[in-house]
Amino acid sequence: MDIYNSMFSQAFVLNEQIASQIFETIPEHGPVILIVDADGNIWPSDSEEFHNLNVSESFLKELCKKIDDGVEPVIAQESESSFIASQLETERSKCGYIILALPKYSSESILKNINLIEMLLNQINLIARLIEKNNRFYEVQAKRHTADSFENVSLN
Repeated sequence: MDIYNSMFSQAFVLNEQIASQIFETIPEHGPVILIVDADGNIWPSDSEEFHNLNVSESFLKELCKKIDDGVEPVIAQESESSFIASQLETERSKCGYIILALPKYSSESILKNINLIEMLLNQINLIARLIEKNNRFYEVQAKRHTADSFENVSLN
């Protein structure tokens, strides 16, 4: 894996933007939210709490593999935490995966609240789509501004 290609890829930059917008809204002692991309980069909402969960890389890869196989959302239990994973995508980009880690939650409590959890996952995807649309709008405006600048220079 070429670290520079992944750091400057459109999906990597989009995931950075998504993480910065979503993570600032999570309440203290709330769920740990992870964004995982196809290259294995992980953005945790709370690095310390994520570390305390002691989740193996192979466990996260298995969650992502199940999503790729068509299971969604994926609900899993690891140690004393429940995990809910889903695809993170926009109209144009497959960003990776969104994983909610809920320490000390049982699978039963997750299933009782699955509609609320799915709504949260859908809202995160909505935020991703809005960020992507905003980026495209900004790109079009920048191109138009550049074209107008060249036109004004050539007219003078």
